[in-house]
Amino acid sequence: MSKPSHTAVSAPGKVLLAGGYLVLDRAYTGLVFGLSARIHVIVKEAVTAEGAEPLIVVKSPQFVEAEWRYSAVILGDGAGVEVKQIESPSTSRNPFVETTLTYTLSYFLTTTTLTTLPSLTITILADNDYYSQPPSSPTTITTPSSPSPFTSFPTPLTSANKTGLGSSAALTTALTSSLLHFLLPTPPTQILQHNLSQACHCAAQGKIGSGFDVAAAVYGTCLYRRFSPSLLSSISDAGGPGSQGFAERLRGVVGEGDGKWDTQIEKEGVAIPRGYALVMCDVDCGSQTVGMVKSVLAWRGKEVDDAGRIWTSLQTSNEELARALSAGKEDEISRAFGAIRALIREMGEKSGVPIEPAAQTALLDKLGEVEGVVGGVVPGAGGHDAVALLIREGDETLERVKKALEEWTAKGEGKVKLLGVKGEMEGVRVEKDFEYGSWIEA
Repeated sequence: MSKPSHTAVSAPGKVLLAGGYLVLDRAYTGLVFGLSARIHVIVKEAVTAEGAEPLIVVKSPQFVEAEWRYSAVILGDGAGVEVKQIESPSTSRNPFVETTLTYTLSYFLTTTTLTTLPSLTITILADNDYYSQPPSSPTTITTPSSPSPFTSFPTPLTSANKTGLGSSAALTTALTSSLLHFLLPTPPTQILQHNLSQACHCAAQGKIGSGFDVAAAVYGTCLYRRFSPSLLSSISDAGGPGSQGFAERLRGVVGEGDGKWDTQIEKEGVAIPRGYALVMCDVDCGSQTVGMVKSVLAWRGKEVDDAGRIWTSLQTSNEELARALSAGKEDEISRAFGAIRALIREMGEKSGVPIEPAAQTALLDKLGEVEGVVGGVVPGAGGHDAVALLIREGDETLERVKKALEEWTAKGEGKVKLLGVKGEMEGVRVEKDFEYGSWIEA
């Protein structure tokens, strides 16, 4: 059977509807929803001159000068693969791409006797909802003639305004999975895609996070309990990429079947009820999530009893929300949203962190009065950059929400807009019939 000319994989964005802060602790869970906005990664083998060193070219053609070129050299002593950026149109580094290439190619080496790596061309495409849209102008925005959810942006990638849907986790997952599908002789398991993507993402961001965003990118909507951080720290304890035995250490940690990974993913009973939709509003402001998390955790360390009471109550309310969503009981869903918001505000007041800032409280209260809006929250770690709403499906509800947001913006309360993205259940997937048109012909 001949190898396909390319492998295309997409992974969804996320919204942590319930469980912000709690999800950092294995004693608690997070209710995370996958989103219809996806990042696509297309891998093709490239033709290079005979005897030339392997070259990996990564393109993000929606942005200006977004191209990175890498050499990939197999190291001795089981040290894996050294991936180095070489002269590129883009002078900026892309740590998520570079780290994912290093880790995934190093893992691949443990499955093969190859002494050299193939040259690759990799194209990254992101659904438009990942970025705040620039003003529409025929001189700055062009779209290929084939129908697609991708827009050209007249800026470098580093200048693009993200909408907070989890682009780094979706990118890392889609790139990891597409490389595995392209390079391995048999399709990778979901467990391998998840574990290796978690390892890549944590290494790229320089810390071991809770991983709910990668879990959503792989599995889609789920109830998530995090993995023990010691799992991933064991990879680098004896030295990171390039150190003796790195590739086998990586394989030993991310390989499936040995029972090491203690992540818990529960999909049964987690759903968006029929007749409803989960939608996102982009608040053009933004928050320093890392600083907020540190402050909340510092308060939790000092006020153990009070924080423990709030954490436990939030876990109960989050579980009630999951049950109510699964049962499709609107009154119970609305009450659960209200209980979660009250506890989040209390946590924010006591920790001194604006998890649900006053402006977001006013916005959510106003939207809660709109017919067809069941409830909403400031998702994830909170702050000023987004709100998530559960609404009754239908154009009438959407129009009422849009009107309310236009009125809010017109009053100078803040610039807010409804994104086209909606909640969905599916995680990472191979795109066999997606028409990319000229996006991957360039």
